[in-house]
Amino acid sequence: MRKNYNLEKRKYVIAAFILIIAGIYLWRLYDLQINDARYKESADSNAFLRKTVYPSRGLIYDRDSMLIVYNQPAYDVMIIPKDLTQFDSVDFCNTLNIDLPVLRERFADLRRSPGYSAYTPQRLISQLSSQDYGRLQEKLYRFPGVFIQKRIIRQYNVSSAANILGNIREVSGEDVKRDAYYQAGDYTGDLGVEKSYETYLRGQKGMEILIRDARGRIQGRYEDGAKDVPAISGHDLYLSIDMRLQQYAESLMVGKRGAVVAIQPKTGEILCMVSAPGYDPRLLVGRERGKNYKMLAQDESWPLFDRALMGAYPPGSTFKPTQGLILLQENIITPQTAYPCYHGYINGGLRVGCHSHGSPLPLKPALQTSCNAFFCWGFKAMIDRRSKYGSSAKAFEVWKNHLVSMGYGYKLGVDLPGESRGFIPNAAFYDKFYKEGRWSANTIISVSIGQGEILATPLQIANLCATVANRGWFITPHVVRNIQDCPLPETSTAVRRPTIDPKWYDEVAQGMRMAVTGGTCRRAALPGIEVAGKTGTAQNPHGKDHSAFMGFAPYENPEIAIAVYVENAGFGATYGVPIGSLVMEKYLTGEISPARKAMETQMLTSTLSYESPKRKSK
Repeated sequence: MRKNYNLEKRKYVIAAFILIIAGIYLWRLYDLQINDARYKESADSNAFLRKTVYPSRGLIYDRDSMLIVYNQPAYDVMIIPKDLTQFDSVDFCNTLNIDLPVLRERFADLRRSPGYSAYTPQRLISQLSSQDYGRLQEKLYRFPGVFIQKRIIRQYNVSSAANILGNIREVSGEDVKRDAYYQAGDYTGDLGVEKSYETYLRGQKGMEILIRDARGRIQGRYEDGAKDVPAISGHDLYLSIDMRLQQYAESLMVGKRGAVVAIQPKTGEILCMVSAPGYDPRLLVGRERGKNYKMLAQDESWPLFDRALMGAYPPGSTFKPTQGLILLQENIITPQTAYPCYHGYINGGLRVGCHSHGSPLPLKPALQTSCNAFFCWGFKAMIDRRSKYGSSAKAFEVWKNHLVSMGYGYKLGVDLPGESRGFIPNAAFYDKFYKEGRWSANTIISVSIGQGEILATPLQIANLCATVANRGWFITPHVVRNIQDCPLPETSTAVRRPTIDPKWYDEVAQGMRMAVTGGTCRRAALPGIEVAGKTGTAQNPHGKDHSAFMGFAPYENPEIAIAVYVENAGFGATYGVPIGSLVMEKYLTGEISPARKAMETQMLTSTLSYESPKRKSK
């Protein structure tokens, strides 16, 4: 009898089909029991309630151990959606002083939020007042599936330094994706040290496991709390900020826009860092945070913009010490080299104006009188010296690299978020703009006096001053002086040395001292204290010139270096110098001398007018 091969093939097909079906069932069983956590969550949530225990956030102190930022309890209304049963929503809303449409919107927001699960706790309402908390606690039995979660929120002992301290906010979906520590409804640092030191401040969350009966009522702790995980508090921060000095500097900047940055030269510790106008950090705490943030964001004076770190300004004549240092280092000049000034720099039909003073001048008197012509002639002598550098572009790159080593053109690396790099152009920038080989020193002469394309932050200007005060080195500026039980980052202690020979810094320091004893910085003189300084009147293409100043004191063994930048305030000596000298005197002596009280009153009470920024028409 002949064998039927078609029947034989069918047997294998049927067997394969059965194996495939069995495989699908096995895979689905594995997926449901191992991969899919919904059923486990459901079973666990019937028997247990896992409550997150939030740690105390690290406290923040100033350099004198004055408590600045501390914690206070807050209470969130939490729900487990699966456990919710019908309850009197009107009574619930009346208890919490909210409207029914608001409650409905909150439920809708919950379902749309990342990380939503019907089986895990979800935050319905945040930060109850103590009165609302008390009323809800009494009625909680009426609302099955609802419980109260204790949290920690920030409170402030001062209304100052918001740009340094920052605040905390609810995490976003991106925060949750980026860091497994967070879950929806958690808080994280936002701006200031709250953000940059978040991993130190936040601590470690704990967990309480509570037993529930068949009706969902809490019966106590699982195994008497043996399986609970305690929360670990965050590390306290001790800032380098002198809060009293910070408050004083802020008072001098009331009614003005700009920044004040003071640094302790030997340590790089920032003593004060003012951005004006500022705001009260307490505005961004509690349930009014969103409304207040919107108000600040819409304020045309931009209080949320940290001018000390983010403001990129033309440094003006505060830039001239860098030029003297570069010219000395490159052997373009000696301390005795003198250049003429005919009420300015005049060359090849180009003129850069200057005020009246003696001529010709060497470096130190040029710094004393803030002579524009000296630094223009020196810049031309370097950039156009093809016999040494080969081309203007190559000479300019040498010039730029010296500036970068002094902290210009790139972020310094301060331990705060949002720092601007300012701007120092390179040769390629001008090659692109003017065509390669078709530009020279005269083409870009304004950069030699801190104008043109040059931009710097007040922090960078203060850091240059600290470098001159140290006679040739600096430590990256930082606002955190100590972290509880943790070492400081290496950047807060490492010495950085620019490409300039330290011997040249004394020449520049002497010129800055002469500016105070008989030059443009006379108003910076302090009784019994030797001060060195440099004014800056930065041209502003959008309005009145900016008033700038940098200085340090005492001249020998300096304890403070400062930069002041006041927008649209005119000459450096008008606002920059008096504000800077008052802050230095306050720090060094603790008080303002009687002879200078009139100056203090003038700075405290003067207000500058500013035009509102023009809005683009739609």
